[in-house]
Amino acid sequence: MTTTRRTFATLAAGAALAALAPAAPASAVPRHPRLLAHDDFRHGLGRWFVELEQGGTVTASHGILDVDVPAGATVWFRQRLEGPYVLEYTATPVSAGGADDRVSDLNNFWNATDVRSPDDLFATPRGGALAEYDYLTTYYAGYGANYNTTTRLRRYVGEPGVRPLIFDYTEPLLVANEPNRVRIVSDGSTVRWWNNGRLVFDYTDPEPYTGGHFAFRTTWSHFRIADFRVWRSTHQRR
Repeated sequence: MTTTRRTFATLAAGAALAALAPAAPASAVPRHPRLLAHDDFRHGLGRWFVELEQGGTVTASHGILDVDVPAGATVWFRQRLEGPYVLEYTATPVSAGGADDRVSDLNNFWNATDVRSPDDLFATPRGGALAEYDYLTTYYAGYGANYNTTTRLRRYVGEPGVRPLIFDYTEPLLVANEPNRVRIVSDGSTVRWWNNGRLVFDYTDPEPYTGGHFAFRTTWSHFRIADFRVWRSTHQRR
């Protein structure tokens, strides 16, 4: 699998992202949306499953999922999602002097399955360290990872030590205390990840993962997450 490394500015100049500016491309906006799932983060963590490497706090109240952790953390949505779907949320990296307020690692797993328990992701225990997720088949976006120096897309294949890299950029990156409005499109072979109306990853997978679990993933950071929604759409792909 080819590894691509370039700046986002160079990527934006490419034909694949010629329409970078629009906040909501026609191919990603549901024409007849049906809400599949959502959480307003006012009623606790009942819809989520938390895996922490070295503790920390994860709470859901007053409209905010607050993830404040000193090491690896994965917060799984318990409901399995089947495509096609559009998933949206807003995440803000907190920088206010706290011990974990390192602006880094707005990451996601989606369409994830654990090859050790393919019928039940949660039947296999994991402790939050990144290497433990090598047994997943999944897409993995790392936005502003590695001390906010890289933005990458990987396609995990369920093998220890194997994390195939699809895209590897040095920008865009996180900005302290600024919201990131993320949209993930899973539509057959079409895999897209948007941030604040800009297409960051656009991948056509010849052997796509079309269903599985979604998670927020980070390490040594503090995020406030809101407005989690998943839509079924009947739009036609373009």
